[in-house]
Amino acid sequence: MDAATVIRTAAIGDLDAMVDVHTQARTAYYRAGGLADAEFADPAEHAQRIAGWRQAIGGGRHLTLCAVRGERVVGVLSMGTPNEGVCELYQIHVRPGSWGLGIGGRLHAAYVAALRDAGAPYGRLCVWERNARARAFYACHGWRADGQRTPGPGGTEYLGMRLAAG
Repeated sequence: MDAATVIRTAAIGDLDAMVDVHTQARTAYYRAGGLADAEFADPAEHAQRIAGWRQAIGGGRHLTLCAVRGERVVGVLSMGTPNEGVCELYQIHVRPGSWGLGIGGRLHAAYVAALRDAGAPYGRLCVWERNARARAFYACHGWRADGQRTPGPGGTEYLGMRLAAG
């Protein structure tokens, strides 16, 4: 466990740092998955990330957390509120230079605690099929494929996964 990292609720003042963490993490996994920068580095997508995180931080339909080491945001999480017994995990991102420090595990533990507190029987997420690191992370934490598939970048699908809350 990484005692130097604090997990806390995100605030609007964290927005730029959160977008930066998200951008760095997605750049790393898309490149590792073989995508050329031109396939995922559209400036309009960056604007969408800013708008999405702003909405997640300010809206009542999301739980949005930051992992902070010192004064620096090194990880982010966004999850939905329970809907028909499901809590959707929208995203966990950790700054690539902070991988391997247990930050993703701490954010995931916060998600599981929120899932249980909500009384939801299971959680759901989608992960890009070529993101081997994330798929291994989620499998290690008990997530299993649920058979759902949606289109993703580079002709590669996002895979649905499910986690029993119990």
